[in-house]
Amino acid sequence: MHIHYLEIVTKDVDAVCATYEKLHGVTFGAGDAGLGNARTAPLPDGGMLGVRAPMHETEESVVRPYLLVDDIDAAAGAAVESGAEIAHPPMEIPGHGKFAIYIQGGIHHGLWQV
Repeated sequence: MHIHYLEIVTKDVDAVCATYEKLHGVTFGAGDAGLGNARTAPLPDGGMLGVRAPMHETEESVVRPYLLVDDIDAAAGAAVESGAEIAHPPMEIPGHGKFAIYIQGGIHHGLWQV
């Protein structure tokens, strides 16, 4: 299991980024429009950390890991077969790959295919 993208949704993007920079020595870039204007930082294992503001009024703060999968459609199907609810079906993000989100046990889980 490999976390490819760790997404943090918060109303205080700059403060969260500053804390991660001080605690973990990462460096965040400017917002990436393809990732909801998340400020991103590369991680040593090839993954990425993204911190962004909510994209609509009802989106709550969340920390969502996206696990790397070989076949996102099959992985999303397996999640549903296991009782999960698809919150966002597989979708291509140009230049980044495909992602999907499912909810199980009240927890948001992400899938990522490059």
